[in-house]
Amino acid sequence: QVQLRESGGGLVQPGGSLRLSCAASGTLVSTNFVGWYRQTPGKEREWVATLVSGGAFAYADSVLGRFRISRDNAANTVYLQMNSLKPEDTAVYYCRTEVRGAKYWGQGTQVTVSA
Repeated sequence: QVQLRESGGGLVQPGGSLRLSCAASGTLVSTNFVGWYRQTPGKEREWVATLVSGGAFAYADSVLGRFRISRDNAANTVYLQMNSLKPEDTAVYYCRTEVRGAKYWGQGTQVTVSA
């Protein structure tokens, strides 16, 4: 069974950094794309970044230049390094993958950017 588990969220001041982790089981992050999304109350879930199996990546304009997605195949984990955080980055962050057409989401990790 495919499972994703996010961790690393927390409270950080504006301008600070956090690194989120998405640990996978039941599938290999090296062979499937993994995306990061975020959601705030009352809004739709928003795409943040994607890393595909071949190593290509993409970012939403709102995080370009501040966030970096990476992968550790040995740990079967995808990371989201978030720098220069802004209050508008506050959200629950989720990772997602697809295996044989089925979508899988983690439970989410809360990121709060506040002074």
